[in-house]
Amino acid sequence: MLTAILNAFRVPELRKKILFTLGIIVLYRIGSYIPLPGIPFEGLVSTFENADNGMANTMALLNLFSGGALSYVSLFSLGIMPYITASIIIQMMQAVIPSLRSLAKEGEMGQRRITQYTRYLTIGLSLINAIGYLLLFKSPQYGISFEGMGVPGGVMDLIIIFGFVVGAMLIMWMGELITQRGVGNGMSLIIFANIMARLPGAIFSSIELSSAGVLFTVLIILIILVVIPPIIFIERGQRRIPVTYAKRMSGRRMMGGQSTYLPIKVNTAGVIPIIFASSILYIPAQLAVFFPNVSWIQVFSNAVSAGWLNWVLSAVLIVFFAYFYTAMVFNPDDTADNLKKQGGFIPGVRPGASTSRYIKNVLNRITLPGAIFIALIAVVPSILFYFTGNTLIQAFGGTSILIMVGVALDTMSKVESQLRMHDYEGFFK
Repeated sequence: MLTAILNAFRVPELRKKILFTLGIIVLYRIGSYIPLPGIPFEGLVSTFENADNGMANTMALLNLFSGGALSYVSLFSLGIMPYITASIIIQMMQAVIPSLRSLAKEGEMGQRRITQYTRYLTIGLSLINAIGYLLLFKSPQYGISFEGMGVPGGVMDLIIIFGFVVGAMLIMWMGELITQRGVGNGMSLIIFANIMARLPGAIFSSIELSSAGVLFTVLIILIILVVIPPIIFIERGQRRIPVTYAKRMSGRRMMGGQSTYLPIKVNTAGVIPIIFASSILYIPAQLAVFFPNVSWIQVFSNAVSAGWLNWVLSAVLIVFFAYFYTAMVFNPDDTADNLKKQGGFIPGVRPGASTSRYIKNVLNRITLPGAIFIALIAVVPSILFYFTGNTLIQAFGGTSILIMVGVALDTMSKVESQLRMHDYEGFFK
């Protein structure tokens, strides 16, 4: 691996992309500690720690996705979640609105239009979130007052809302810059950075939890290290469907007659189902922020944020989004049609509709164990945290591990492809 990293910095183009990505992530983390006007630097850190259990669970969930920025009431308090939520809504609308579905198939111009719609929706969601946070922070529970700033209260409220929305737009811009000019998926890397930012504090909190904190923390870290190899095994696992190309004459040359395979990953959707499921479960917490005095919303938010309902919904949503996203990115009908046009066929299966049904059946069967595996990895640590209260399990539990391993493998694969293009040895043998 060390050789591959050194090789990556020997390629000028790849070196610029890596340094650009690291630079954007550093700027993002700096922005997470820039407080909004009228907010003390420590923001609500102590208030979060001393909140009642129900609200503490809700705010801990929101704070986790912002990388700790929310507890400082910083410029980047909204985090990447408005953009992710907007992306989920747009992708789900593509499945039910024919015009959006056809737009997605129009190539680069269609994708640009969809990206624009996602940006507009992100602005709307950010505005709603910003108003909700302002109302929450001014409520008696948190009691932030902007008196004495020399600015009328209404104007100060507008400044705070504007700061939240601008911060969310900057994060969206940074994520898109990483995707376009850096290495890897910008949205995933920002979530990766948020998780890593919470890790050192979680380790120290775990050690200070009890007299046996050091031993318990070491045990948790060892379990995490043991779980990582099976996750990598599932992430890299694939079913290879054999494909044979018929021989045909092209001018005076004989073409085809070769055998290859069609790779179908066990976990085609990667970490997207976990991110999408977390975003859906994040919505009740946001509603609790908007309506702090509505008791049934608070009860529902607390139930969804932790406990058996959270575990069941997490598992079901992860399995659902695994199938949903796989269907979005892998179309058996298009694959079968392309094979037929290129003279390829699966041995023992007729080209066309039969090939499409065969690929669809394989895809459905292989997606299920992968979806169940990532659901278990995501839910089991949540159950352990519920009974132990250890912050390291919460900050670096199954969901965090899956996201980090998935993002790391995806980024390494992109770097690997760049290295192979320049005849360098990569990460994977």
